[in-house]
Amino acid sequence: MADKVAGRARWGGQHLLAALVIIYVVAIGLWPLARLFLTAFAPGDEGQVLGLMRDTLDSRATGRAVRNTLEASGISVLISVVAGTLLALLVGCLDLRGRVAMTFLILSPLLIPSQIMALAWIELLGSSSPILGPLGLAPEGRNPLYSGGGIAFLMGIEHMPLVFIAVRATLSTLSGDLVEAARIAGARSASIMLRVILPLCLPAIAAGGTLAFAAAVGNFGVPALLGIPGRFSMLTTLIYQRLNGFGPQVMGQVAVLALILVVMAAAALALRAVAMRLAVPVPGGRSFQRFDIGPARVVIEAAVWLVLFVAMILPILALLGTALSPALGVKLSLSNISVAHFAETLGNGTIRRALVNSLSLSFAAAALSAIVAIPLVWLAHVARMKSMRVLDVLADIPFIVPGTVLALAMILVFLPPLPLIGISIYGTPAILLLAYLARFLPLVLRPVAAVATSAEPALDEAARIFNAPPLARIISIFAPMVTPAAMAGAVLIVMTAINELTLSSLLWSSGAETVGVMIFSLQYEGNSTSAAALSVVSLVLVMALVIVADLMGRRAPGVLPWR
Repeated sequence: MADKVAGRARWGGQHLLAALVIIYVVAIGLWPLARLFLTAFAPGDEGQVLGLMRDTLDSRATGRAVRNTLEASGISVLISVVAGTLLALLVGCLDLRGRVAMTFLILSPLLIPSQIMALAWIELLGSSSPILGPLGLAPEGRNPLYSGGGIAFLMGIEHMPLVFIAVRATLSTLSGDLVEAARIAGARSASIMLRVILPLCLPAIAAGGTLAFAAAVGNFGVPALLGIPGRFSMLTTLIYQRLNGFGPQVMGQVAVLALILVVMAAAALALRAVAMRLAVPVPGGRSFQRFDIGPARVVIEAAVWLVLFVAMILPILALLGTALSPALGVKLSLSNISVAHFAETLGNGTIRRALVNSLSLSFAAAALSAIVAIPLVWLAHVARMKSMRVLDVLADIPFIVPGTVLALAMILVFLPPLPLIGISIYGTPAILLLAYLARFLPLVLRPVAAVATSAEPALDEAARIFNAPPLARIISIFAPMVTPAAMAGAVLIVMTAINELTLSSLLWSSGAETVGVMIFSLQYEGNSTSAAALSVVSLVLVMALVIVADLMGRRAPGVLPWR
């Protein structure tokens, strides 16, 4: 009888924990998104079915934004696919020196926020460029990046790592027997790469390209900094401008625009799933030896380093040069380097508050996400509860949908006063924290799940046999095993959230500013030097976090993209 009572208690405790996790995930992410999508299907002013949707879709502004979004995203995908595939083949197939450093630079756009990357390129190609100006190469007049082509170019660079990672993953599992057979048949290295390796990588290229497209349609930082001044409207910027100009009264219209974004992203992800399903499995086995290209290695290495220097390093140097210049438009030299902009920026009370807010929100989101991810993964992959396995998949939705869409959902649900307490959290840091928690949970969830699925279940099974309650098994057995992965994922959340702009641009308020919002606001107001100085400070923080994440990632292989 006592055993039955203890069993019911353990079972009840497990289900209570599951209920709490379900409430958490649904309340902060799934329910707001569901409410937003339902709003898009509301009737029109005269009660006509789907009237709101038809009125919004008939708008010229909507049609122009849709065309621009598809056009810029499509061109950016071509850039991402060509650059990502070529770099993956060169670094993955050729015996190049410094491959780890090359890989880190190739993946660096994943670490640099889009608004900072856009600002860096603006400074590089502007008429006051601290790099091109002294060389007499700075373009005169309007910056060429303020156009659809400039947006596509920068988004292509930013999302190129998604293609690179996909192709590199295929190369790492490619059987060396195929390459060896081609070598025995007399094929040269270039021919093997084009006729044997590249065709086998096509599914990965398609998968990476569709992910790049999904990321491009939801990108806000690049279109905001380049498209708004360049009068090139995209869906994300149209949503921002509508909501910023008219407030919550246009929530129905922007809900329709958000639904269009989700449809585009979902179509891209569906194509990715089809491509992966129809793909011929890549033969596995022992990995192939990289091609020894002899004297040509020096030339190819120099070409790769030159491309990486121009695309990844030179814009950051231009950003640093702008931050160190005595005044905007003054040519930078060793004699007039000044740190006054850093002192002015860090001495600004609003900016200091934004730094504190971003750090506090980022660390809070990371800690809470890790605390929730561990029991969620345990319930889904160790206790094997079907409902939790479904929730484990659904928890990715707030991360998959464009950030603008999630921000709108948060406004819709949390603008009215909360039940029971009668207080609205809109306009407070709390709504930013909830948005971060919903969006970034998968950054901890996936690494922890990867460790859980490959772990030996015998310890948990033995504890269960000895009547250990679920919470004790999680704390004593499961948590210590997955802590390195959870901590590395938590650092990834801090790195991502500390400069986040897409959510914050719609959810911030006076007193709840963030670093991303301040960089965008300073540049939008024409204060480029202060925006550059704050961007450099932000990048230093990110690099410090990269070092911490790298140290933790050594104990959790596969968590970090550059490892």
